[in-house]
Amino acid sequence: MHRVGATDRAALGELYELTASSLFGICLRVCRDRNGAEDVLQDVFQLIWKRADSFIPTAAHPMSWLGTIARNRSIDWVRSDGRRMSRPIEDAGNIADDGPDQLAALERTEEAQRLYACLETLERRQRETLRTAFFEGLTYAQVAEAKGVPEPTVRSWARRGLSKLRGCVSDD
Repeated sequence: MHRVGATDRAALGELYELTASSLFGICLRVCRDRNGAEDVLQDVFQLIWKRADSFIPTAAHPMSWLGTIARNRSIDWVRSDGRRMSRPIEDAGNIADDGPDQLAALERTEEAQRLYACLETLERRQRETLRTAFFEGLTYAQVAEAKGVPEPTVRSWARRGLSKLRGCVSDD
């Protein structure tokens, strides 16, 4: 990340090779549209190129930082035009994806295994909130509505959960 922040194009290429499939999996899961996810991934790497110098290694793990950018950009893409969802969400499981299973690839990594182990140490509400928001791409408002609680409560669960995750992941 430091080299990318210093505008090293080769470092950006290396970062792309190491992380593109995982980040594409996040984009695809949230966007639910292959072409849209590809466009979002390009935006993600443009943003990484511009903002890599602001990455603070002690504040977050690089993959967490990159994943958050991918998730947020994907949510922005979905929100930008509600008509993009041409089928009901219930049909999403029936849409074939001819690419490799990106989530399975992500789960195989050592980093993901450590993250999942750390997720299991969280309180149930925090764990469910983070999984729903990050892996299913729901906003905090959508999670709050689904759980029947105020949005600030969901935000608190997420904030406390992320704080505990940072501590757990950095301890390993």
